[in-house]
Order: sequence, then C-alpha cells, then structure tokens
Amino acid sequence: MTTKKRICTVIIVLVIVCTVCVGGFFVWKKTGKGGSKSSQKVYVQKVSSLNTASDFKLSNRSFLGVVEAQESVDVKYDSSKTVDEILVKNGDSVKKGDKLLTYDVEAINLQLEQAKLEVERLQNEIASNKSQIAELEKEKKNADQDAAVSYTTQILSLQSDNAKNEYDIKAKNVEIKKLEASTKNAYVTASIDGTVKNVKTVDKLQQDGGDVIMQITEEGDYRIKGRFNEQNSKDIMQGASVIVKSRLDDSTWKGEITSVDTSPQKNSGDDIYSFGSSDEMSQSSNYAFYVKPENFDGLMLGQHVLIEIDNGQDTSINKTGIWLYSDFICKDDKKNYVWAKDKDGKIEKRYVEIGQKDEDNGDCEIKSGLEKGDYIAYPDKSIEEGMTATTNEADVSVPPNDLGTDDNSDGDTEGGDEDIAFDGSDEDGMAIDEDMLASMTDEEIEEYFNKLYGEEENAENADGENADAADADAAFAE
Repeated sequence: MTTKKRICTVIIVLVIVCTVCVGGFFVWKKTGKGGSKSSQKVYVQKVSSLNTASDFKLSNRSFLGVVEAQESVDVKYDSSKTVDEILVKNGDSVKKGDKLLTYDVEAINLQLEQAKLEVERLQNEIASNKSQIAELEKEKKNADQDAAVSYTTQILSLQSDNAKNEYDIKAKNVEIKKLEASTKNAYVTASIDGTVKNVKTVDKLQQDGGDVIMQITEEGDYRIKGRFNEQNSKDIMQGASVIVKSRLDDSTWKGEITSVDTSPQKNSGDDIYSFGSSDEMSQSSNYAFYVKPENFDGLMLGQHVLIEIDNGQDTSINKTGIWLYSDFICKDDKKNYVWAKDKDGKIEKRYVEIGQKDEDNGDCEIKSGLEKGDYIAYPDKSIEEGMTATTNEADVSVPPNDLGTDDNSDGDTEGGDEDIAFDGSDEDGMAIDEDMLASMTDEEIEEYFNKLYGEEENAENADGENADAADADAAFAE
C-alpha cells in the first residue's frame, strides 16, 4: 500500500468518527444527555416565597407603637397671692405665652406698702436705740461700780435689739423685691401650645386644696408613642418623617417624630426586645419616642400601630394578592405567561393576567393564572414544556445558560458547537461532503476517495506503476 493510500484510509476513519460525534451531539442537545425532555429537571420556587406584595412585617426600620393621649401640663398658681381673674375656660386653645389668669395687684401693692412701712419702723427703732446707747455710755463714765454694771446691761440689750432689727430689715427687703416683681408679673402664662382642660374656680380650688388650677393638653387629641431599641437607635431622631401603619387594615398616616425620650423604659414581660433572660447584661435597653400624625382620622385611643421611617417609599400602591418581579414574566404573541409546574409535576406554559406595575420596584401584580401555592421557574432559553419540575437545585439537569444562544447568533442555532467544529476539508484543503459520506458504504467511500485522489496519483505514476496501484486497491478491498 502506497503512502497516499494510507493517508486516505486514516482520513476516512476520522471523517466517520467526526460524523458520528456531530450527530450524537445534536441528539444530546435536543434530548438532554441522551434522554427525553421529560427526564430533564427544572428548578422551581413557590409563588408565596417570591411574592413581593407588601405585608406588615417588622424590619430594622419598623417599630411598634400605641396611640395615647397627648401630654398634659399642670398649671399651678402662687398660693401666697390672691387670684383676681381666670382668663380661659375648658376647651380653649392657647399658644405658648398666652395669659391664663391674673392676680389681685391691689392686694400685692398693699402688702408692698406694709413691708416698706415695716422696714422704716425698724430703721427708726435702730436709730433710737443707738441714741440711747450713746447716752448710757456717758452716764456710765460718771457712775460708781455698781451703777456701771446696770448701764452695761442696758447697753448690751439695746445692741442686741439693733442686731435683730437689722436682720428683719434684710428679710423685709427680700420680700419687697418679690412683691415688686409680682406687680410686674401679675399673671400666669401657658408654657406650651394646647387645649385648656379641668379649670377650677377659686372657690373650688379652696375647697379641694392643692395648687393646680388647670391643665393644658398639647394640640391634637392623641399622639403615638413608639419604642426603639439601643441597637436601632440610629434610625430615630427628632424631626424625622415616618409612616404610621394600622395593624387592623391598610390605613396609613404620615407623621413626624416630635421628641425622643432617652430615659430607659421599663421592660414588660412580653417585650419584643427581651432576650428571655433576667440577666441585665444579656438584655438591651428600650427607649420611647413620640410621633405627631398629620391627622388622626381613623385612629383610636390605645390602638397598636407600626411605625416606619419614611425613606420616600411609595405608599400609593396598595400591594395585595400576588406580585412578582417582572423578570419572571415571558411574552408569547402579546400574551403573558410564566413557566409553571402543572398537576403532574411537569413544566407548562401558564398564561397569566397582569395588573398594576411598580416601575420603581420592578414588580407587577398577577391578577389571575397563579395561586400562592403554585411553583414557577425563572425563565431560561433551555426550558421547554414537558420537562420535570424540581425544588432541589442539585437535581437540575442543565444549568441555566449552559447551552444558551450566543448574543450575536442569528436564527435558531444554539451556541456550543465551536468546541468540536469540523471545517469540512482534509489536510490538503480538498472539500469533503460529510452528509454524503455518512450515507455511503465502505466500498462507495473507497471509490469516492479513489476518484478524489486518482487524478493526482496517475500524474505521479506516469512511469507505468498503474498495476501496483490496482494490486493495492484489491488488498484494501479484502
């Protein structure tokens, strides 16, 4: 056998092997590792676990709250003064600094005059005593020893009286200053904005005793008391905007944090922040903050609510039912569908009706076609109807995009063929028809290659070696 014949034999074998491999690859690609479509497994997830409808769930930015009465301030009066007139009544709205009641200024002025007269009397008495002391000192110098003792006793008594009078004068001067201030501030003012409640008349005040003549409750019937933990304290600050959500229905209220109480709150037995241990070091402290809603429509005293920090989230879309990210939705002739698990555990094309869309969040409402208990798959080009659904990722036969179409491909041809590409030519660059070879018998293949290379071989053996070539062909056929 000549060298050229050996090369032909090797090429024939390689072509046959490549033909079998290429055909096997296309079969594998269509059926998936030599099996049928039903044997291929697709990972599915429960719709309820993918549902993006907004439920009321506690998060690091959600806080428990309760509706309570607004803060009240006791208005006390000076019991040392006489109330002249009460300027407000129950239900009146007042602003900080408004006058609430006045004192009797005439009575204060009378007390002031009496105090001044008392100071003047004491000063006169001191002057008189000093004059007597001087006279007694002169007489003492000319008196005998027994009389001098009597003079000394009188002098010491007058000096003691003067010391006491000087002390009384100082006390009276303090009282005078207070009375003078009272004449300038002969009224009581409101310390906060609010509504006047529980006003008592002077007679009622005298009957009941005490010094609280009325109360002022902050504006609005209610406020909301929230509780935060030391671990999420960074989210709570005065002036922050919040969204208050009802736990009874879908009602919401906008509001603002008006104050933050940094005094630790006493933990109750059912405290949600309690770690279930009586050890102080194993617990975290809770604090209170107060929210003023923009309105109180629908709120009830004692109602429990949820408070969320307002970060600009859109509350105009009330998400109920089933909402899915739009990536799960496919289109077929302008109809929307998802890859869903049917009653037999197979993948099917399930048509659904789309409702509202949330462009910011990237999800949409599923009005019909799916239930929360259904299972769906994330869309992939390798998924086909009839494949087996599985909830175990390890069972998936073909990983997503493993045999995906190249982005630059055209038509239906899928990628992946380039790894075993065959350019359809032999070592000498001569074209070989693979489809024709696959359908030929061994004898036909031999004849094909004899024709393909015969012309070249005859030129090389022009010296009459055609007989040897014939012998080689006979040997090859055997």
